[in-house]
Amino acid sequence: MKIPAELSSIQELVFATELAQAGGDVLLRHRKEGTVIREKARNDLVSEADLESERVIKQAIANRYPDHVILAEESENGLDSYSEADHLWIIDPLDGTTNFAHGIPHFAVSIAYYQRGVAKCGVVWNPAREELFCAVAGEGAWFQGEQMHVGTQTRMTDVLIAVGFYYDRGAMMRRTLRTIEGLFAEQIRGIRRFGTASLDLCGVASGVYGGFVEYQLAPWDFAAGRLIVEEAGGKVTTSAGDDLPISVTSVLATNSVLHPAMLDVIAASELPNAED
Repeated sequence: MKIPAELSSIQELVFATELAQAGGDVLLRHRKEGTVIREKARNDLVSEADLESERVIKQAIANRYPDHVILAEESENGLDSYSEADHLWIIDPLDGTTNFAHGIPHFAVSIAYYQRGVAKCGVVWNPAREELFCAVAGEGAWFQGEQMHVGTQTRMTDVLIAVGFYYDRGAMMRRTLRTIEGLFAEQIRGIRRFGTASLDLCGVASGVYGGFVEYQLAPWDFAAGRLIVEEAGGKVTTSAGDDLPISVTSVLATNSVLHPAMLDVIAASELPNAED
């Protein structure tokens, strides 16, 4: 894993990178040896790989920073009051569990460090491909040690858009499909759905996508990726254009220029109350 020399003195980033690699090593071992997978809810999977990766990461944080707060995907704690924490680590030990379960090498460990509700640094690591995305507030976003920037496209006709589907197969799925239909009506070049929100956000940051939208994500899904997009020059809000909370929410990320156009498509996709 390579972080840029310019950021090597930022201890939280160095530590977050070490955490991501440790979690990724657990995932690769389970991927090689096999792992137990079960459903938390319909189509919502969890594996022993998720759980062990989280244990390893949380233990390392507790050892280094015993007074810091940890918000992690497989934890039982609720989301109340996390935004008030002086020092908060937001962890997704395995983003893209369905991909992982089906042998698709597109999954990640996502680690973000927040102070009093403000993102300070974030790391997204795909261990299967040894790809590292990272960002530090005020210092930019980086991929494999090289600085990243969002795409410069100004027209919807010039971009790919990434979307995510929540596990719900009812109203939320119908709205997502309506949004896709609306995007195609704008003559975008295409839709991509790869099932790992943190990597989708990094795709916006690197200019691969002009935008990404998903109607329900948890903080561990977007905490690191959000900072990476913003530090690459992009914009991240809820699907209504509001600031992102540290809670379950919709997420819209763009290269900033296309944000108003994306918001228009999203607004037109709202389902009538009778269909909810």
